[in-house]
Amino acid sequence: MRINRTTRALGALTLTAALALTAAACGNDDASTATSSEVSSTEHNDADVEFASNMLQHHAQALSMVDLTIDRTLDPEVQQLAEQIREAQAPEIETFTDWLTDWDEEVPETMRDHVNSGHDMDDMGDSMDEENMPGMMTSDDMAALEDASDADFQTMWLEMMVEHHEGAIEMAKTEQSDGQYKDAVDLAGDIVTSQSAEVETMKGLLS
Repeated sequence: MRINRTTRALGALTLTAALALTAAACGNDDASTATSSEVSSTEHNDADVEFASNMLQHHAQALSMVDLTIDRTLDPEVQQLAEQIREAQAPEIETFTDWLTDWDEEVPETMRDHVNSGHDMDDMGDSMDEENMPGMMTSDDMAALEDASDADFQTMWLEMMVEHHEGAIEMAKTEQSDGQYKDAVDLAGDIVTSQSAEVETMKGLLS
């Protein structure tokens, strides 16, 4: 009888331990679900603000690089890519501006604000050089691109745009990891997908 009682007691302990492990596993699943559900259709966090603010400036510089292709002799594939970049990023700039306005956040100045005000790229001084954003060109880089000969321009433009896109992809991946506002996280995913494809296209054109 003593042996039976001991066996039953050990069985009960084993069952209790198994139930505890199951409960712990369920608890971990709940924690994982909670983390994945932190994305909100209404709320935003600091990462969203940084993403919108920085990407607005980043896109603006890309459009300024596209503007420099006007009146240049380019391969048709490169000209098509430049227009593709304009068509994608111009509306996104408006989206970033709308988000920052809705969140009562400052909408930053961009290099396009300066150029459109009649100043050339040298007038930007060190302001763009100090931007700590991946892939951003300095004012010297932009001036060099603007002054490049027709023979050098296309290759320089593609190389610079690859670097610029890779910086945007890095920023977008950070938003995917840290952002809260669903629309911003979704747009970051779109940027990763579209600009990764464009990088591959540009690398192909350079080879």
